[in-house]
Amino acid sequence: MLSVVEHFPVLVVVVSLLSAITIFIAGWINRKTACYISIATLLGQFIASLFILHHVMSIGPIHYRLGGWVPPWGIEYVMDALNAYVLVVLLFLGLVCVIYSKRNIEHELPQKVVSFYTIYQLLITGLCGITVTGDIFNMYVFIEITCLSAYALIASRGKIALKAGFTYLVLGSIGACFFLLGIGFLYSVTGSLNIHDLSLLLPPLYGNRVVLAAFVFFIVGLSIKMALFPLHTWLPDAHAFAPSEVSAMLSGIIIEVSTYAFIRVAFSVFTVNFIKLLPVFEIISWVAAIAIVVGSILAITQSNLKRMLAYSSVANMGYIMLAVGLSTSATRYPWSGLTPASMHILNHALMKGCLFLVAGAFIYKGNLWEIKDFQGLGRRMPYTCAAFVIAAISMIGMPPSVGFVSKLYIILASLEAKQFVFVAVLLLSSLLNLVYFWRVIETMYMKVEEGTEHTSHVPRDEIPLSMLIPVLTLSSLCILMGILWLTKIPIPILNRVNVLFGLVGGP
Repeated sequence: MLSVVEHFPVLVVVVSLLSAITIFIAGWINRKTACYISIATLLGQFIASLFILHHVMSIGPIHYRLGGWVPPWGIEYVMDALNAYVLVVLLFLGLVCVIYSKRNIEHELPQKVVSFYTIYQLLITGLCGITVTGDIFNMYVFIEITCLSAYALIASRGKIALKAGFTYLVLGSIGACFFLLGIGFLYSVTGSLNIHDLSLLLPPLYGNRVVLAAFVFFIVGLSIKMALFPLHTWLPDAHAFAPSEVSAMLSGIIIEVSTYAFIRVAFSVFTVNFIKLLPVFEIISWVAAIAIVVGSILAITQSNLKRMLAYSSVANMGYIMLAVGLSTSATRYPWSGLTPASMHILNHALMKGCLFLVAGAFIYKGNLWEIKDFQGLGRRMPYTCAAFVIAAISMIGMPPSVGFVSKLYIILASLEAKQFVFVAVLLLSSLLNLVYFWRVIETMYMKVEEGTEHTSHVPRDEIPLSMLIPVLTLSSLCILMGILWLTKIPIPILNRVNVLFGLVGGP
């Protein structure tokens, strides 16, 4: 007999899908209800995800068989420490962004409010499905739901955003085809689609060329989805021209969920023993290091704030994938295994989510896109700009912020693996981050608008409270979570992840 909590994995998906239908119907009767239904749904999902995480940590993994069919014949939802943790992160950021979106979408897309929240809820459905499923083909289906929703949300602004959405559509479809080919190759040699069943059937076939080809297809397909350099070309325009809450979701969680899918396929389907047979993770580490440097340099060259943040996301995907690449060679200490990568998934969601929402606030108040136009904003929008500064110094890596802890753990993992070049890359990236974020901070606080040079009092013109509270919440968590990471309070969750995959990281 399943407990109530053991039904939550399927409910977070089903309730979200039903909510999308409800928003579509109720919204055409009264469009003001669309946002409130979405907020209520995401709040319920987030609370359910906390119960799931508590159950996984205190009792053990959850196995839910859809329709009562026994796997591998039926689809199974499986919750362990990794996906329970990712589920909490994605639903928290989804909730914060939907609260922020109420006034912003009414301002930017007044004629598309109902369709926006309908598609947004479908996006959440797809992300939850990717996270909770234990069936690799079911994961592909939810990846497609997520991407189709993201294409539409990016294009919702119209004009140049249509081009950005179309570019993402083309490259995303190519990535999905590679992923599907990988699934087909595995099914042809194993006859199974269940992730756990595949991990048991594949070891005798590790030398099979079909299996090796499948692994390559998965890497290429998911690298496109997670915008790993040099397959990131869809990302700058998509992040720059989408509505800001969608940009925050794209950068803060959508590409991270694709990273989760990569970790799940690599460690749960192919396992550590397969990974150690090939130099793939060493190659990934070097590609990620290049991504960190190139993404940071390209960010410096941007004059548009959202494009600057987009290229910063390319660099931050490099951080996560560098940590993943080091996970099998650094396994003895608390910073080893998948701990740095899992940690930065949350930390990047907080930092980049805050920064994109602040960028949206500047657009909301004065249609300000270019960094040169931010003169005097530090006095006119003090709380919003303060939130930007906190998130920015976290991205730079100043203690005790979350960015500092992420970089510290990746540096320690690099030292353990004796990869001193990566340490240099990480230190260089902090200097490059300082360059492009300082330019924004300097413009906001040290340059004044023409005509106000001799004015001592500048009237405040802050964003509405429903937008400001989510921004301040994320910026505060950039510091509070950093302190919690330093005191190692959340570390047991990530240690459980390392134990799950045979990467024991410490007590």
